[in-house]
Amino acid sequence: MLKEIEYKVPTMAEMMSLGETPEILFWVGCAGSFDDRYKKVTIAFTKILNHVGIKFAVLGTEESCTGDPARRAGNEFLFQMQATMNIQVLDGYGVKKIVTACPHCFNTLKNEYPALGGNYEVIHHATFLQQLIDAGKVKVQGGGEFNVGVPTRRKITYHDSCYLGRANDIYEAPRSVLEALDADLVEMKRCKTKGLCCGAGGGQMFKEPEKGKKDINVERIEDALATGATTIAVACPFCMVMMSDGVKNKEKEDSVKVYDLAELLLEGMK
Repeated sequence: MLKEIEYKVPTMAEMMSLGETPEILFWVGCAGSFDDRYKKVTIAFTKILNHVGIKFAVLGTEESCTGDPARRAGNEFLFQMQATMNIQVLDGYGVKKIVTACPHCFNTLKNEYPALGGNYEVIHHATFLQQLIDAGKVKVQGGGEFNVGVPTRRKITYHDSCYLGRANDIYEAPRSVLEALDADLVEMKRCKTKGLCCGAGGGQMFKEPEKGKKDINVERIEDALATGATTIAVACPFCMVMMSDGVKNKEKEDSVKVYDLAELLLEGMK
């Protein structure tokens, strides 16, 4: 099966030493590098890139945090220091096109680095996967692990990431990827421009929530469960954590699963 295929992840340094230039730089991000759950998303995406023959590379140990959490938390000095360091590395390799699976990295690289001299074509992996499907490079088949033992078509609901949706107006790309799968896409009442935050944005990922009647991720998972979907699709590492915690809060781990777009697409690929 495709999910078991071997994959290679070359670094920019390795490619440059061979005199080669990648088509894209895959910006892995902190979560994709260090969070055990989102490492699986990184692997799924690199397997897709390997399978379709996309020439890509990562920065490896030369990649640092984009500075998004620092800026959201109010530490502008730290943000500019991290951003400047990253821009020097990117420009040193002559990087032109970046793809990332993190909407926070995407938003920062695309919209905030230009003010500091970092100008690149930045694409979120939802859009990139849609482009691969539209170009016929990725072909999807029915069935797969996500449908085993399910008598009817699997219901999937998609949670809009704030930094992908409202901040950058990307709503259709992730849905196009899901519609290519052998499943039914069911929308939550609060979706797209009216979608509800998972609760982790703006630096909230790294602190405990303030006291209140209900945590936002619990409120959001109730929206998802109300659709009757057994799979919740996300396109953001922060959303992955918050939605997964929401499922645990409702004790639905056995019947409801949270997956990234890349994982779902890899499972359905021919």
